[in-house]
Amino acid sequence: MAKIYSENSIENTKNLKPKNETVQFILNYSKALKVVNGKTEKYELLLN
Repeated sequence: MAKIYSENSIENTKNLKPKNETVQFILNYSKALKVVNGKTEKYELLLN
């Protein structure tokens, strides 16, 4: 079953093309995200 599933997923990913809006959203989000290391934790800040 795993072999069948992986073959189908590889076939399906060849035709995936994200919209320009999706790419821009992800890029803008990553530019606004800042990770600060604390003493015991990491803090994620969204700078918008």
